[in-house]
Amino acid sequence: MNLAEHVLRAGAATPDKLALSVIGPARAERWSYARLIAAVRGTATGLLRAGLEPGDRLLMRLGNTPGFPVAYLGAIAAGIVPVPTSAMLTAREVTKIAAEIGPAMVVGGAGVALPDHPAPLLTEATLSAFADLPPAGFATGDPDRLAYIIYTSGSSGQPRAVMHAHRAILARRMMFAGWYSLSDDDRMMHAGAFNWTFTLGTGLMDPWTLGATALIPAEGTAIEQLPLLAGRHGATILAGAPGIFRRLLRADWRPIASLRHGLAAGERLDPALRDAWQSRTGTDLHEAMGASELSTFISGSPSRPAPAGTAGFPQPGRHVAILAPDGQPLPPGQPGALAVRRDDPGLFLGYLGQPEDTAARFHDDWFLTGDQAQADEAGAITLLGRADDIMNAGGFRVAPPEIEEVLAAHPQAGEVAVAEIEVGPGSSIIAAFWTGPAEAEALRTLAESGLARYKQPRDYIRLDALPRTPTGKINRRALRETHRRTPA
Repeated sequence: MNLAEHVLRAGAATPDKLALSVIGPARAERWSYARLIAAVRGTATGLLRAGLEPGDRLLMRLGNTPGFPVAYLGAIAAGIVPVPTSAMLTAREVTKIAAEIGPAMVVGGAGVALPDHPAPLLTEATLSAFADLPPAGFATGDPDRLAYIIYTSGSSGQPRAVMHAHRAILARRMMFAGWYSLSDDDRMMHAGAFNWTFTLGTGLMDPWTLGATALIPAEGTAIEQLPLLAGRHGATILAGAPGIFRRLLRADWRPIASLRHGLAAGERLDPALRDAWQSRTGTDLHEAMGASELSTFISGSPSRPAPAGTAGFPQPGRHVAILAPDGQPLPPGQPGALAVRRDDPGLFLGYLGQPEDTAARFHDDWFLTGDQAQADEAGAITLLGRADDIMNAGGFRVAPPEIEEVLAAHPQAGEVAVAEIEVGPGSSIIAAFWTGPAEAEALRTLAESGLARYKQPRDYIRLDALPRTPTGKINRRALRETHRRTPA
């Protein structure tokens, strides 16, 4: 098989159908499936003519343009291994990545930091011209062979290179019913940029796999303009990070008549935010939880909404368990390590150059996600935080979401995070961080009324913005290290 061929197969049967529309307040850039497929296969030809060979690694340093998914799929079509990276990374950060992956070539866009590396540079202008070249054939082979490399968010330490196989695209079909309720008639609008892996998967590849239409806001489009554009272009599903929906709720706009529901991922969805969205729009907001090593695998969906306070259910076809320290599955109601069975088709091949770290993520037949969770009798999963985010308060283990959910209920809290910070040798406290205009005393009162004493933060620190990883997740490690009160 070939991942790119799989993504484009349905569109090849409907060449005149709209595959992609880049929408802005003034105009829309439209791509039919015929144009998209020609550009991908022409790009594959161009990359091969530029000297790349199947198995070579292509480091992608591109901005928020349609050229990003075209280059990504074009490389995979030719058997070349793309390594997409965030355009926000600095030259120092991307130089480190280049040293790790050893790219045979770097494709770079204007204004995007490039690595200090001897690999030849392919400019964005040259890349764009490849779209008009004759189509290359799809390089097919073992579904288990390497297709692409992505980097983890770094939320639990240094970002790591995650190797994925061509078969990973097969696992994404489990999301179609288990999260999206996606069909070929849908028009999926994703609020993220082209060069974000969440957009690449949920916003582009998944709709294209079914022959649906993807709608992506043009660069520079204000978030507050999204409802107008969604209504104008008939969006049926709106996807984005929870922060996008939070900002939309603060804006003034009319209901989107075509919208069936929203999809949220990238960080935890506060129950209060979901309630507010339901009240404002009359549609539900469905959350999905995933990992760079697996993509999403737990979610709510229109056919099975997540019960309040939970992340939802394992997607159909996923084998998920909560494990005790000895690796045995636990019964409902008991917290433990969230794990996915080793034979999941979406599971990664391993961390590049880190076989020991790869092996450490497995216990017998289970992949350990690094999250703590518990399941109820119906199978709904409640997330208790990253294993290294779990806080210790007077001997009690406390998960950050337990506290954040209470504090986020304040209408002026803004974004909220909690972390355990060191205040002395062997001594630590729970600290709350928030970005809104709410007063610390108001948040303290809220915590006192809704949380057991040992769960209540001992300090409240207002920030202009919460630190985030390159993929947009709250970086609690940065909070711990920045606000510790003992010498490092």
